[in-house]
Amino acid sequence: MRLVDVLVIGGGQAGLAAGYYLRRAGADFVILDAQDRPGGAWRHAWPSLRLFSPAQYSSLPGRMMPVPPGGYPSAADTVAYLADYEQRYDLPVLRPVQVHAVRRGGARLTVETDAGTWQARIVISATGTWWRPYVPYYPGIGDFHGEQLHTVGYRGPEPFRGRRVVIVGGANSAAQILAEVSTVADTTWVTLRPPRLLPDEIDGRALFALATRRAQGGGGIGHLGDIVAVPPVREARDRGALKAEPMFRRITRDGVAWSDGTSQAADAIIWCTGFRPALGHLAPLRLRGRGGLIPVEGTRAIGEPRLHLLGYGDWTGLASATLIGAARTAKQAIIEVMAALGVSSGRGGR
Repeated sequence: MRLVDVLVIGGGQAGLAAGYYLRRAGADFVILDAQDRPGGAWRHAWPSLRLFSPAQYSSLPGRMMPVPPGGYPSAADTVAYLADYEQRYDLPVLRPVQVHAVRRGGARLTVETDAGTWQARIVISATGTWWRPYVPYYPGIGDFHGEQLHTVGYRGPEPFRGRRVVIVGGANSAAQILAEVSTVADTTWVTLRPPRLLPDEIDGRALFALATRRAQGGGGIGHLGDIVAVPPVREARDRGALKAEPMFRRITRDGVAWSDGTSQAADAIIWCTGFRPALGHLAPLRLRGRGGLIPVEGTRAIGEPRLHLLGYGDWTGLASATLIGAARTAKQAIIEVMAALGVSSGRGGR
């Protein structure tokens, strides 16, 4: 049994941001990461993936991400940056360590892992969402004779060369995958509502600023759109590949069909339909509310104040699933964590 004041679960971008502020505050902490190498979920993304904000707006606290050619970092750029960040700040990351359960254990929370048991005064869960891909149910989904895969299984366009591919989803991942698959395959893009492409001059910086205004009651981003026109998406738009169809009604053995009786043959369906928070390790705490989420105040779980949740999206902090959002959310979370420990976090500012 090992004791620590703060235990962070997850060594991706959110966990490292928390580690940065914990280190600056002089905290007694450890980060447990299930991966065998640095980089978090970015290690598992497809090679051509691009962040939708320039490098200078996709950085963790204290260390600017190097600017790659074109300005928009790739998944590999992000992995290299996170590995360097972890080393630069000498963050105490132990890996690979798989956390199985977090339980109440008197004055501390008990964290059970495949490498032993820890007890912590505060636990920060930063496991993200990549590990829980979401595929919605449609009638006939089990009857399809072709290939089905989620974003997490996509590695590049070449396996789809010469095939008929249906791409499902109306956000940035779908648009980027469509942009390159459509260069080698006959693609059909289907979305729940018409996709909205941002003007070329607007990227993730503007989205984050406008989302901040929305959170402060100053208006939303709906009039601008959702998809950032990174260079591959612009190229696909200019050659007419970004035409979307409404969502199909059902899946057949050989493709998809709409309610008006029309159908489209397909050899593969790529589901770019998002993720759910990876929270299975917190099940013993019995904190989930309606919709499967844990009620929080900021990042702190209302039903267990010794638990903070970091990096799961707007639910636990404005844009906290992004690099810049994780950094901002982590700063406030660690101020609260150190206050709960009875320690000033005055050095935790940036």
